[in-house]
Amino acid sequence: MTDPARPARPHQKLLEDGRTVREVLTYTRRGSRLDTKQQRAWDEYAEQWVIPDEAVDEPGFSLESWFGSREDGQKAPLIVDIGGGVGEATAVLAAARPAYDILGLEVWRPGVAESLARVGAAGATNVRFCSVDALWTLENLVAPESVSEVWTFFPDPWHKTRHHKRRLVTAENARMIAERLKSGGVWRLATDWVEYAEQMIEVLDAEPLLTGGAVERWEERPVTKFERKGLAKDRVITDLLYRRR
Repeated sequence: MTDPARPARPHQKLLEDGRTVREVLTYTRRGSRLDTKQQRAWDEYAEQWVIPDEAVDEPGFSLESWFGSREDGQKAPLIVDIGGGVGEATAVLAAARPAYDILGLEVWRPGVAESLARVGAAGATNVRFCSVDALWTLENLVAPESVSEVWTFFPDPWHKTRHHKRRLVTAENARMIAERLKSGGVWRLATDWVEYAEQMIEVLDAEPLLTGGAVERWEERPVTKFERKGLAKDRVITDLLYRRR
């Protein structure tokens, strides 16, 4: 049963004739087949740590219910990791923050499976993964002023001009994400695409709810395979940090 209070999530919106609505999304769906190692991780951890897509449609759905309660009974602060890929950074950063609930938003199923393996190996039990569109999830499932941090590391730059509309960091999206941050909460970003970094700065500088800019590389963020590839191609890595006023 779908909660009528929420709009249909991407890939579920239908026209009157039953056809799926074509939407401008920040990602493309890739293959979902798992290799043997990924399937093993999925079988071991998914039931505990993966929020099924259809679960978010249920009336009364609550993200909090998917995280374990703390010993003191208090609500843990929330971190949202957008597009964590195969979880190289997610696992390391989550393991260092056991007092936080971390919501990993990643649409690529093999990436989620690899993330599960890494998170499990790191002993981090505080991460839950969801493959529903990140922007829809933040807008419809995450309350305003409820997030301590947002991580957005190496989002797709959609470098062709005609695809810029698919970029995650736009004025509209920046406003919505900024509204989800608590006062003093931070949005950390990184990209290896200089032109995208410039656009990010332009957009985020113009958002009245945020203050910040380019910063030195965040030392806690591990150097991932993706980042190493960018460095091998002599791309400049830009780290950004913006704080909710």
